[in-house]
Amino acid sequence: MEEDSLCKSSIGGEEMKGMEKRELRHLFVTVFLSSLSTFLVIPAITDVTIAAVCPGRESCSLAIYLSGFQQAIIGMGTVVMNPVIGNLSDLYGRKALLTFPLTVSIIPLAILAYSRETNFFYAFYVLRTLTAMTCEGSVNCLALAYVADNISERERVSAFGLLSGFFSASFVCGTLAARFLPTSLTFQVAALVSMLAAVYMRIFLEEIRPSDHGDSTLSQPILKGLEPVLERIADDDYSPKTKIEFKKIPSVGDLISLLRSSKTLSQAGIIIFFQSLAEGGMQATVLYFLKARFQFNKNQFADIMLIMGISGAVTQMIFMPMMAPKIGEEKMLSIGLLLNCISMFLNSIAWSPWVPYAATVFSSFALLAQPTIRSIASKQVGPNEQK
Repeated sequence: MEEDSLCKSSIGGEEMKGMEKRELRHLFVTVFLSSLSTFLVIPAITDVTIAAVCPGRESCSLAIYLSGFQQAIIGMGTVVMNPVIGNLSDLYGRKALLTFPLTVSIIPLAILAYSRETNFFYAFYVLRTLTAMTCEGSVNCLALAYVADNISERERVSAFGLLSGFFSASFVCGTLAARFLPTSLTFQVAALVSMLAAVYMRIFLEEIRPSDHGDSTLSQPILKGLEPVLERIADDDYSPKTKIEFKKIPSVGDLISLLRSSKTLSQAGIIIFFQSLAEGGMQATVLYFLKARFQFNKNQFADIMLIMGISGAVTQMIFMPMMAPKIGEEKMLSIGLLLNCISMFLNSIAWSPWVPYAATVFSSFALLAQPTIRSIASKQVGPNEQK
């Protein structure tokens, strides 16, 4: 009897793993389509912004200020909203919360798909800022949480690397499409792909809650305030019942408590903060800098991004799964951060048009940092705190 039960348990475990892998495929497709719609517009948005804000000019300080202000507002919004969305996904499921950012992100793209005149651009700018405050990064965070719900800690870094590889693949495909699509069609295609991502996710992705998998070594939540509160109550018939209350929105104290609960987690938070700060500043200005310095346009932007995307996809989908188990996550993180610094430095002092192209060699390996640090942080918390 014991052997039969062990055999059935083993078979059930294999079936569960097979189901999880199928669900991850649907997640990867959803992430690919969502990211594709985002990356389609990046090479073109610089030219569109300057044409709308400063018509007939190659450089425009107002466009840089608007872009920087937008980045700052979006960053502050995501700091507040991403933990809330992640915590709500623990209660209502990853799929339910994925629906919101995938749906809302369609609206700004649809505006520029209709017209790129100045008035429509400012409408896009305002709506893009508002929607990104709640949606920027949330698809990525929820996708990482979905993977963490379904993959054991031992295989998690490879799964995160594979997910990042799909981001890079969407980056390549989106940039390649933007390279050959006229600007008039770029935003229309992006809006269509964004709608397709939302529909695909709703149809094919199945909901799996963190509580469905109890194999994590960290079974108790670190944030005690987020545990269900059990309260004994009585109705008119004097029959005792249990009332369950959840604290849905984590406070600042909860977040500080989470960081203090693990030295590794607090160090990961500091690294992510400074890396995101540097990358945010670079992303907000580098395309405008290259356009003003070397008169780059959409095609040159797409070429640079395409080279970086192809090499990044190869690095994350082939190099990282092979090397991470051998050299360890800490060394992988150090390599990624060092090469990221070199890439930013070369772009900031670019003295010739070929320098940004050469910097992409370092940028591709710099992409190792993000999935590595996510894996390190993921192992420090329980199954209900993967958001």
